[in-house]
Amino acid sequence: MKKLAICLIMTCLSLTLIPLQLNAATPSGPSSLPAPKPAESAEIKTLELRLNEINAMDKTKMKSAEKKSLRKEVKSINHKRRDIGGGVYISAGAVILIIILLVVLL
Repeated sequence: MKKLAICLIMTCLSLTLIPLQLNAATPSGPSSLPAPKPAESAEIKTLELRLNEINAMDKTKMKSAEKKSLRKEVKSINHKRRDIGGGVYISAGAVILIIILLVVLL
């Protein structure tokens, strides 16, 4: 029983640490992401344009209140972009944990 536990721990560690280093290359093939809807892409473009405008501003002469309002605006724009983009992101550790739980339970 002790050997089995050690083997499982070593397997989990090797599965979590080694694949992260092996996936350093960027894929050159076609993307599997779905094409964005035209209305959403137009809205995302307008939000990105506003972010570029904010980044291009000279903030050295602004008062702290103005800078604070710009930070709030940037945060709200980022939240809107995240909401429009959607999608579910699962970390590698969570995937491994789910697989282990499925193997143990089934």
